[in-house]
Amino acid sequence: MTSIYDFSIDKPDGTKQSMQDYEGNVIIVVNTASKCGFTDQFKELQQLYEDYHEQGLVVLGFPSDNFNNQEFDSMNETLSFCERNYGVTFPMYQKVDVKGDQASPLFSFLASQKKGLLTEGIKWNFTKFLIDRKGNVVERFAPQTSPEKMRSSIDKIIQ
Repeated sequence: MTSIYDFSIDKPDGTKQSMQDYEGNVIIVVNTASKCGFTDQFKELQQLYEDYHEQGLVVLGFPSDNFNNQEFDSMNETLSFCERNYGVTFPMYQKVDVKGDQASPLFSFLASQKKGLLTEGIKWNFTKFLIDRKGNVVERFAPQTSPEKMRSSIDKIIQ
C-alpha cells in the first residue's frame, strides 16, 4: 500500500468504507479510548471538526483497546459514550488494534509514514495523524498534544 487511499476501513455496522471517499479532504486520523486520561481530547477534536468541516476537514476516530483496556467492549457503548459526553459527530469506526501483529494496516501505514519521538509504533491512545488533501501524512501529534495545538498545522494545509 502506497497511499492512505488504498485502505478500506470498517464502519460501526461492520460494512467497509474506502478511504478514497475522503480524497480531497484534510484528514485527522486518531486512535481513541473512552476510559483514557486523554479522553477529554474528544471535545477539542469535535471543535476542530466543527470549525473546519465546511473547509474540508474530517476527523476519523478509531477506538482502540491496546493500552490498559481503556475502551468499551461494545461499539454501541463507545458511540453512545462519545456522543453523550462529548457531542461527537465526526465519523467513528470499528475498534482496531494499532500495534502488534494484529495492527490495523491503516495504522501500520500511518506510523511508517511519520515516526514518533522514539519509535515508529503507536505508543498510546490519542496519537493523531494529519493528512493533506493529496493523502500525504504531513504530521504526527503525540497523545499528550492537545488537538487545539494542531490548528496552525491545519491552517497551513486547509487552504
